[in-house]
Amino acid sequence: MTYQGSVLVVDDEIGPRESLRMILHPLYEVQTATNGDEALARLQNKQFDLITLDMRMPGPSGLDVLKQIRTMKADVDVVIISGYMTPKNTAEAKDWGAADVINKPFNVTEVMACVGKLVEQKKHTRKVKSLLETAKTLGVLDEKKGDKALDN
Repeated sequence: MTYQGSVLVVDDEIGPRESLRMILHPLYEVQTATNGDEALARLQNKQFDLITLDMRMPGPSGLDVLKQIRTMKADVDVVIISGYMTPKNTAEAKDWGAADVINKPFNVTEVMACVGKLVEQKKHTRKVKSLLETAKTLGVLDEKKGDKALDN
């Protein structure tokens, strides 16, 4: 089987964590973490296309982990999946770059659609960046225009 991307599922509760792993595993390489510190350690050793992140966990909260991920400048999409979302922390999560917020109990179709869309976008972005780099290397694309396009 060829996986379509990689996902890190972060949740301290075994039920939601294992449910997400089983739902996503047929299409994606899935790893799990039980807390924010474990998730950050995994992210330093492997590049993921997407992270699903619970908001309320022992140790650093999901929002604290999201902030650390952004500080690391990791090229990963983050989807918050939590039963403790408020308008205030939803807005803060979005401000820190959360791609989406899904409330627990989650709808399987909603999760699959969200993850599929984000992983597909990530693949297209990587492909465009690779093509732009190739064009720059071949001298087809002006160096400054290529750098500007890669920044977008």
